[in-house]
This record gives sequence, structure tokens and C-alpha cells, in this order.
Amino acid sequence: MADTAQIAAELTMAMTRLRARLRNESSAPDRPWTWSQLSSLRRVIEHGPLTASELAQIEHVRPQSIAETAAVLKAEALIETAPDPTDRRKSLISATALGREVAESVIARREEWLTHALEAVATPAEQQLLAQAIAVLNKLADSRP
Repeated sequence: MADTAQIAAELTMAMTRLRARLRNESSAPDRPWTWSQLSSLRRVIEHGPLTASELAQIEHVRPQSIAETAAVLKAEALIETAPDPTDRRKSLISATALGREVAESVIARREEWLTHALEAVATPAEQQLLAQAIAVLNKLADSRP
């Protein structure tokens, strides 16, 4: 059995490769959205309206990174901001109808590719193993060791 450091290194490489492949398979022909832009847009759709600080926490990134991402999404009319009714110093970020449409189409392309790839490459037992691994991956993403 591999040691934990080797597992970590191999997991990092596998996730990097899969992420790149998903990005290539799901990018819009007219606009290659970055992974962070799509991820942030999806979080705004799922959890919004929310502040940039809340979005940064959900995405596990610095507020400055979210500010850059949000600026691009706003310039592309995928999100909009409005004053927070409870604290006028803050702005709440919401997805626009176009943002929801873009997210749905890109996510649908990504999931369609991955579904076909899983059916072609992974055995039913391997698919079950992946289903179990998803819970572990989510625990890792949310952990604070």
C-alpha cells in the first residue's frame, strides 16, 4: 500500500489532469471560462445572494481573488451586485439570467462528457468506489487540519 505522502502526490496530479480535461471538454466555444469563474458562478447560484467575503470563504480563496473573479463575471453580465439591505456598506452578489444559462450549459457539457467517460472506462465496481471517494474528497475540501 502506498504511503500517505505518495497518495497525496498522486491524487494532486490526477485531480489536476481531470480538472484540465473537464475544462477542455466543457468550455464554451465562444468563451473559455476559467475554472474559478465557473466555480464562483455556480456557488453564487447555489448560495446567493451573498457578499464577496462569503463567496471567498465558500471557495476557499482570498477576498482579493474573488474580487478579480467577480469583476470578470460582472463585466460579462453573469452576475450583478446590489446593496445589502442590512448593511449598505456591503454588496450582495446574485447571478443574472445569463449567468444561470451559462452555468447550466457548461455544467451540462461537463457532466455529459464525464458520464460518457465513466461508462466507457470505469467498471460498475470502480464507479461505486468513486461514489465512496466523493464523500472523502468533500471532507478533505472542507477540513481544517
